[in-house]
Amino acid sequence: MKVDLTTRYLGLELRNPLVASSSPLTGVVDAMRELEDAGIAAVVLPSLFEEQIEHDEMEMARLAEFGAEGFAEALDYFPELETYNTGPDVYLEHIASAKDALSIPVIASLNGVTVGGWARYAKLCEQAGADALELNVYDVPMDVDISGAEVEQRIIDVVRTVGEGLSIPLTVKLSPFFSSLPNMAKRLAEAGAKGLSLFNRFMQPDIDLDKLEVRPSVELSTSSELRLPTRWIAILRGRVDLSLAATTGVHMAEDALKLLFAGADVTMMASALLRHGASYPRRVLEELRSWLIEREYESVEQLKGSMSLQRAPDPSQFGRGQYMRTLVSYSTLEL
Repeated sequence: MKVDLTTRYLGLELRNPLVASSSPLTGVVDAMRELEDAGIAAVVLPSLFEEQIEHDEMEMARLAEFGAEGFAEALDYFPELETYNTGPDVYLEHIASAKDALSIPVIASLNGVTVGGWARYAKLCEQAGADALELNVYDVPMDVDISGAEVEQRIIDVVRTVGEGLSIPLTVKLSPFFSSLPNMAKRLAEAGAKGLSLFNRFMQPDIDLDKLEVRPSVELSTSSELRLPTRWIAILRGRVDLSLAATTGVHMAEDALKLLFAGADVTMMASALLRHGASYPRRVLEELRSWLIEREYESVEQLKGSMSLQRAPDPSQFGRGQYMRTLVSYSTLEL
């Protein structure tokens, strides 16, 4: 029996729902070729950080006020600029090289905080050949006078400005820390976003008790982190006009299936690829295909979103009802 694994994400036709998200592997053309050979349907390149370009003293001081201690893909505090700032040229060359080497879509990624910077670099990425652009929003507001509404509006303004100047689709990689994520998703769609990547992992510094200093701490994800994006994707599916990608906790075929049932269009892998290597997607796809065939599914589209809030016979499963049932079930366990 044949099963159709194709899916659509950001208007792009993909051969299956496995995408390699931003990681050191997508920073190397040979590794991306191996990922493509193993079945990966698209790649997201490592982010170009605005700090790599806009580094004059005034700009750096302002950026530091908005959370210099961590970006999702940074492994340290801002490095010395002479070893850090190479400008966008190398990144743009990487986009062009990836496009020349691969037949699958190449998604560029920008990690920045100012409207002008994002818009300028977004256009450069499009001109270099990117098929889509991911805005990696990672901002840690530390000013007690900045409200949640101001933080949200800043992101909306960036998306609207960048989207107006692009002809390729734009997706936004968000953290889960919003008072009303559904409303934020709706506003992002109205501002021009075509998709959401859920979620940006919150990198938290650690304290070294021997050296008495704050240090970066990076840990690969596990499948246990899957439940947060699964919940929110299930809530958003069909209620906002956005492609939905899951970027946290995807390690096995079972993880991908759960997210597809919830309503994800694609499931993105990084930690699993770093653990198991660039050939690992082949195994995941084989297991995914076998599961679908065994249960007589003809396509990924057939199951996508079938367990979302929109199609749930009991919507309370996604709200307080599930919360209460979980607590009750734990209290009745035999210890």
